[in-house]
Amino acid sequence: MKRISYRAAILLGLAAMVTSAAEAPVVHLDSGIISGISGSTPEMRIYKGIPYAAPPVAQLRWRAPRPVAHWDGIRKADRFSAVCMQNSFGPAAQPASEDCLYLNVWTSAKAAGEKRPVMVWIYGGGFTSGSGSTPNYDGEALARKGVVMVTFNYRLGPFGFFAHPELTKESDRRASGNYGMMDQVAALQWVQKNIAAFGGDPKKVTVFGESAGSIAVADLLASPQTKGLFIRAIGESGAWMGLSISSSRPLADAEQAGVKAAEALGAKSLAELRQVPADALQKTARSTGVITDGWFLPEDPDKIWAQGKQHAVPVLVGSNKDEGTFFLQPTTAEKFVSQSRQRFGSFADEFLKLYPAATDAEANASQLTAFRDEVAWNMRRWAQLEAKTGKKTYVYYFTHEPPAAPGGKGGGRGRGATHVAEVPYVFQIPGNRPWTDVDRQLSDTMSSYWVNFAANGDPNGHDLPLWPAFDPNKNPNPMVLGDKVEVGPGPDPAHLKFIQDFYEKRESAQ
Repeated sequence: MKRISYRAAILLGLAAMVTSAAEAPVVHLDSGIISGISGSTPEMRIYKGIPYAAPPVAQLRWRAPRPVAHWDGIRKADRFSAVCMQNSFGPAAQPASEDCLYLNVWTSAKAAGEKRPVMVWIYGGGFTSGSGSTPNYDGEALARKGVVMVTFNYRLGPFGFFAHPELTKESDRRASGNYGMMDQVAALQWVQKNIAAFGGDPKKVTVFGESAGSIAVADLLASPQTKGLFIRAIGESGAWMGLSISSSRPLADAEQAGVKAAEALGAKSLAELRQVPADALQKTARSTGVITDGWFLPEDPDKIWAQGKQHAVPVLVGSNKDEGTFFLQPTTAEKFVSQSRQRFGSFADEFLKLYPAATDAEANASQLTAFRDEVAWNMRRWAQLEAKTGKKTYVYYFTHEPPAAPGGKGGGRGRGATHVAEVPYVFQIPGNRPWTDVDRQLSDTMSSYWVNFAANGDPNGHDLPLWPAFDPNKNPNPMVLGDKVEVGPGPDPAHLKFIQDFYEKRESAQ
């Protein structure tokens, strides 16, 4: 018996050692203590599913995020939370819940005093889908390069972007609608209070995002509610107007959309609306997207940016060569010409000279080129307006065509350097695509640029191709992130000038 007990004790001791090695040290937060897990290497620590705000359920539905309740003991932060309510997302639908305001941290810092730069990722998905736990956003590779990496969930669709006259009336801000943006502010406030415990520097936070996440970054820069929460910003394919020239939706318009949604749900009061089951609300109501609510955004963000009222921070922004292959459906010459004349009016003839549509094939090619150019113009304008504040700005143009996934699914060579194609290269996550040495080298270069920018406000570093700061007069060319990384031409300057002229005419008519 003694021999068996001794051997059992040895085995138990070894098991305890293995368990200990797989667990990350505890971290003390303002709301309690958490334990995490180790990453692929012993020094990497990962903390998943950390609450940054109270669950926005029941009477907290459509309210600004509230503080997290303090907990006793050690809370395990070893698995991702449910994603926020949305329709099926990703290759397999992930569990979704209204209780979704959680974040995740990757760090290899050994002590709280290391003060590493912090990168906070805001996912895209049209403000209706996405999560901080998407495999493509795993933060370990970036954390290995010296940052503390954070991803988080924010409310989506009719839970995060829903306005109603009664919601506006009950709010002490006299505003409603931008709850998903308020979540983003709350996550950044959590970072300010707690990131030092992970070895991060709260005075050196960079926000970055793609598509709707990039739009959100631009709106965070325009909001007076975000002062002091970050010092740098990266935007990938999306600005405050979206992907094209447009205006922000006003509060009154969004409120009326909320009234119609309530009628469709049979809810006669705000109290009844808050009792509508989450699934029914998700199915029936629609997202307004970010609106000019008078509080988070005091006025249309385009006016805020045009007047130079946005936060003055260095920015790194850009777009992709084949943005439109992600969105656009086949068209015909007749349809393309008709839509062009309707949108551009007196500018239509000039537009159709630059983007001809004599045949269906030509119309489809022009549709893609026009979409690409308008996204690129949006990002260059972001850089140009931020540069006017005296801060350095950097513009990229992603042209590399990723290899096709097995079976030819999910884009690849058929869709070129499409919308979102750059994201795996930033995070160094090939997924199921057979990356070549060119892919791996480009990914290493891009992730280093992003990390260097977060650390210093300048993407340049040792053994990297020199990336000059953007200057519309002296250095208008972007850094081309392609099979070869070098400063080179972006979209045709004549096309970009046309979009600028059309924008100015549109603004003068309003």
